[in-house]
Amino acid sequence: MRHTAAAVLGLAGLLLGTPAIAACPPDAAVEALAQRLLADQPGEPLSGMTSLADGQCAQDKLVAILSRTLGRPVGYKVGLTNPTAQQRFGVSHPVTGTIFEATVRARDGAEVPARFAAVPAVEADLLVRVRDAGINDARTHADVLRHIDQIIPFIELPDLVMPPARLDGPNLLAINVGARLGVLGAPIAVTGDGGDLAQRLGAMTVVMLDDTGKELARAPGTALLGHPLNVLPWLAQDLATRGRRLQPGDLVSLGGFSPALPPEAGRTYTVRYEGLAAQPVSVSVRIR
Repeated sequence: MRHTAAAVLGLAGLLLGTPAIAACPPDAAVEALAQRLLADQPGEPLSGMTSLADGQCAQDKLVAILSRTLGRPVGYKVGLTNPTAQQRFGVSHPVTGTIFEATVRARDGAEVPARFAAVPAVEADLLVRVRDAGINDARTHADVLRHIDQIIPFIELPDLVMPPARLDGPNLLAINVGARLGVLGAPIAVTGDGGDLAQRLGAMTVVMLDDTGKELARAPGTALLGHPLNVLPWLAQDLATRGRRLQPGDLVSLGGFSPALPPEAGRTYTVRYEGLAAQPVSVSVRIR
């Protein structure tokens, strides 16, 4: 069934509801988790959290610590944008993390050490850049396109921080939804009303391959909340529940078109967006 941004936004309102009162993990526990993460050493789940509000409270503390090393926040990432991933973490809607200057520093063809994180992963993703604050009120795909100015191929290099089997919904939020590093391809400018760009985004196929030509993942554009542009209204409402708004220049990681795969040293990973543009669109990273 085809989803519209407005329909997803309405559903998000029902799912998010009224924020719970958080039983926030102690500062010392979050600081210890942050220091292990920055030392590329796997951490342990934070204990005592029973709700996503607990995880969000921990995330706010963690982001403040990580920004000292990873640079200022420059936008957001949205995770769990498909029902399978939501079911795995026991939640019924996406979750939001913060991305940093370091997350968007590397460009197509960059080399990254295999041990770039505590529990490193590689994932097919897609970024957009916010044109103006009108994005916070956008509902339809056409509205969303009017308020973004770039679509950017993106390989996310997340840090799962702890063995995936030990992650639940609150701890996924607490680790900032795994935001760490990434590699950006050449941006696609969004001009005017975007023309048929919304249609192409929904109809495209995203393929992840390694340097042997082996296909590691394949997903349609509709894998993200029914359409990639549906992610923006959902995010705007999620931020609004915490008194925040998307700002001009913010970058938004729309979600994973592939599982978070463990990277292999010596391999090159390429994400190809088939049908997104008239010319081939792709981005690659070399793991050394």
